Amino acid sequence: MATRGSHLLNADRSFVTGAGLLGRFLAPAFARILDQLHERLREGGIHGTLPDGTARRIGFHAPGPEPVVTLHSWRALVRLATSGSVGWYKAWANGEWSSPDPVPLFDLFMRNAVSLAGTARAKGPFRLVNWLAHHWRDNAPGQARRNIAAHYDLGNDFYAAWLDPSMSYSSALFRSPEATLEAAQHAKIDAILNRLNLTEDSTLLEVGCGWGGLAIAAARRGARVTGLTLSTEQQAWAQQRIAAEGLADRITIRLEDYRDHRGRYDAVASVEMVEAVGQRWWPTYLDAIAANLRPGGRAALQSITIRPELFDAYAASADFIQTYIFPGGMLLHEPRFRALAQERGLAWHEPHAFGLDYAKTLKRWRTTYDEAVAAGRLADFSPEFHDLWRYYLMYCEGGFRGGGIDVAQVTLVKA
Repeated sequence: MATRGSHLLNADRSFVTGAGLLGRFLAPAFARILDQLHERLREGGIHGTLPDGTARRIGFHAPGPEPVVTLHSWRALVRLATSGSVGWYKAWANGEWSSPDPVPLFDLFMRNAVSLAGTARAKGPFRLVNWLAHHWRDNAPGQARRNIAAHYDLGNDFYAAWLDPSMSYSSALFRSPEATLEAAQHAKIDAILNRLNLTEDSTLLEVGCGWGGLAIAAARRGARVTGLTLSTEQQAWAQQRIAAEGLADRITIRLEDYRDHRGRYDAVASVEMVEAVGQRWWPTYLDAIAANLRPGGRAALQSITIRPELFDAYAASADFIQTYIFPGGMLLHEPRFRALAQERGLAWHEPHAFGLDYAKTLKRWRTTYDEAVAAGRLADFSPEFHDLWRYYLMYCEGGFRGGGIDVAQVTLVKA
């Protein structure tokens, strides 16, 4: 019998991860990749151990992260060279490389992403196959619901086991180093709502409402809230939570695609939902915000961005996150997205980036996740799934620490 989450573990069936028979035959020749890494690492370096036990220092041309990595098989480099981060994860899952702490390695790769160029990106037919597999998961109506279900319908009990009590699955905003994760998540929600100038009986549309935390906070300020989600699990949890808070008369949670919603609202909020939209649908997403806002209305967004100079290579092939974790996902190219917003009469105001807060959030989540596993609260999931999820949290943490990806809040004001 398949365990819960097995569909994510098997997500690579439509993708290629390298290291087939030809790759195994040619594997020793891929040692030259180490020479390329050594030349191209501008900051930091790798304390490496090769499959034959030889120690090698790679990089170290300037200060930066110094991960420790052991290559147990040359096939790991085959996978890295042919299918990038998809293959590098597969190599890790197969025990072809290991590290006592992979986060500094992901940090290193990200902060050197420009100089590394295509070293960790899928190439040739591997890139084409992976791009096609990702393209088939495009967030068109219908497929979008399947993509969301693949991730969010893992079960409310799954997420409740390691998220904070607010059930916020997005970056917290740490006002002080000693703040608890729950306090920092409430600070994030407050920062979004403060951008909207809500008054008594303001109407608010939340696009991608999660488990209802922001909607409840807005209703407590007097707003009347409509939340949209494509996850049946999230809708059920949010409705139960709203009823328990006595706010059912002020909040409605709808299982509805943002493209289908029609209304007129004083404000719109959307926290880390646009990453699930996909580049093709950015104009449609912004059209929906503009259409649902009254003139003079304000929208507050929180979104994850990737450095513009990395975007085109990133968009040309599916990476580890898109393959295994968020099918159909796409980080924002902020200048292009901003231009699309302004074309629709949505003026861009007061952007605030806080990427290192996301790194801290991810580290807290990983600690709590490990505690939940140790306590037996996630026994329905296999050890392989737990390894995948830890890898995902570490991969993202390293990305934010390396500065290649960021998270920001911004206010859009409709003319």
